[in-house]
Amino acid sequence: MLQYCGTVDEMVDGRRTAAKCTRQQSAGTNQLPCVAGRTGAAVPKIQASTVAEHRATQRAALLDAARALLSQHPDQIPSLADVAQHAGLARSSAYSYFKSRTDMFDALVTDTFPRWAAYVGKHMDAVTTPGEKILTYVEANLQLVARGDHALVRALAGIGSSEALAASSRHLHDSLQVPLQAALAEHGAAHPERTAELIQSIVYTLSRMIENGLSLRAATSLARDLLGPYVKLAN
Repeated sequence: MLQYCGTVDEMVDGRRTAAKCTRQQSAGTNQLPCVAGRTGAAVPKIQASTVAEHRATQRAALLDAARALLSQHPDQIPSLADVAQHAGLARSSAYSYFKSRTDMFDALVTDTFPRWAAYVGKHMDAVTTPGEKILTYVEANLQLVARGDHALVRALAGIGSSEALAASSRHLHDSLQVPLQAALAEHGAAHPERTAELIQSIVYTLSRMIENGLSLRAATSLARDLLGPYVKLAN
């Protein structure tokens, strides 16, 4: 005769609701048994992979919630409780994964910047000629700005720790410059590194225009007007 001490999710989170324990004889559920009448009794061992997957899922849900809240209101810094509520989790859950709000935003910086580079890289990989890759680099960055990712990055810059931001910014810059410089070199640029900086300045300028109200379509058209003659100069 065993006594119910909680579901797998409850045990993974370290929660046990003794008041809900009821005697049972059935098996085949995700309920974990314990010895009746013993608080804190031993429970069957949960596979490490199950615990790791559960924690990874919960942590990702919190980061996604923080990302969504900041994207919607970049000027409003959500608390850990706000983030947990938006993720549909208990308020205390956030503190199981992050020591503080700054700790959570540092994790969000580390999570967000690689996504930006991956998005641009994926779109560049989808085209074939170096000229197309150069244009796609610009357009993919502008798409991210238009959907609010740049505003999110700026918001994170104001609330994350300087160390995490500096490290992630350097990594993002390097991750973006490598494929761009490779495309420029293949296209025939005499100085790919310098030309890449010029391309990046176009991205920065058009990004500001988008954030000031210019449509993505208009910004993309300007980029094509400016870069079109150059990328068509294939050897």
